[in-house]
Amino acid sequence: MRRVPERWRVLERWRGFSVTVRDLPLALLFLVTSFVPALHNHGTQLGELPDRPFDELAVVAVVLECLPLAARRRRPVVSLALVSLGFAVDQLGGYHTLAGTALPIALASAASHLDRRRRTTVVLLSAAYVVLAVALFRIGSTEGLEGFVTFYLALTVTWGFGTWLRFTRAMEAERRRRVAEDTLAAERTRIARELHDVVTHHVTAMVVQAEAARYLTAAPEPLDQTLTAVADTGRRAIADLRHLLGLLNPDHGTEARTPSVGRLQTLVEQTRRAGQPVEFTEEGTPAESTGSADLVAYRVVQEALTNALKYARGSRTSVQVHHSGREITVEVRTDDPGVRTDSPGGSGRGLAGLRERVDVLGGDFSAGRGTGGGFVVRARIPAGSPS
Repeated sequence: MRRVPERWRVLERWRGFSVTVRDLPLALLFLVTSFVPALHNHGTQLGELPDRPFDELAVVAVVLECLPLAARRRRPVVSLALVSLGFAVDQLGGYHTLAGTALPIALASAASHLDRRRRTTVVLLSAAYVVLAVALFRIGSTEGLEGFVTFYLALTVTWGFGTWLRFTRAMEAERRRRVAEDTLAAERTRIARELHDVVTHHVTAMVVQAEAARYLTAAPEPLDQTLTAVADTGRRAIADLRHLLGLLNPDHGTEARTPSVGRLQTLVEQTRRAGQPVEFTEEGTPAESTGSADLVAYRVVQEALTNALKYARGSRTSVQVHHSGREITVEVRTDDPGVRTDSPGGSGRGLAGLRERVDVLGGDFSAGRGTGGGFVVRARIPAGSPS
């Protein structure tokens, strides 16, 4: 079992705290830095008022500007209102503290995290800024109209930056939602295909065997063999279904019992016991790594034999599998001129699903009437494709 690095554990624990706790260090950093004597009167300056030494009111202004940053994501409006109030006290008092830098941070955070009444917030902030500019002018500000307008435009750009962050975050959330939905849909489709392949083949074989048993009541030995085959098929169906349902369990292990071309002989024998004469030929040496090709080849043969049982029972069926270093070639031919060339019966999910599986691996798939009659299913599946 891999050990998780200690730094990742610390990071996970830190992420477990509320956003207020995680934003508190930034607020404390601004608070402590603002009281460094060498940095007094070196902060944001609006109005060109003369600098004023720190006093009790300066402490109030610094606290109002810094500590509310801890709530900038949890309570963005409250945080912005308190920081703006502290900024107004700071500028009107002529303290020009470093804490004034907290205003654009609070403004961008509000634009990024505020969900409702955004326009109202912008209007109220603009009105408050006008009031501050007028107050600064009346107490002797030498800042011209151009300076006030420039500062307001800077605040507008900051709000726009926060809005852009909000938009990109929403787009990322939407992208993740779509990926999750697509992944879920793909997984449902895969499970539906597996259920179709497993259930259809086994149940079809059981139905055929059960129907044959009705005519064997006078022959105890063949009847016993047929009923035994039905029971064996049912047990295999249950085992395959349990395995498939086990894959849906989050605690399912990594060892997967996946059908493969190597089990084709068992599949052919089961079909023969159901009353279908099947000739099986396998040539070549399987590649060392076949990836998903092994499973897809197995499903092609399984679906073709199922259709032969359902729509051409008793007709000669041949299965040919050829292995090469780069691909697996499968051909299943049923010699019955009455077999239709379209997807036999039902919704056609079986053959359509096989075509999709083979296409995903970059192979070729065809199913239709053969040149000499009957129905032929062919598939060329590149080996070594990822699982």
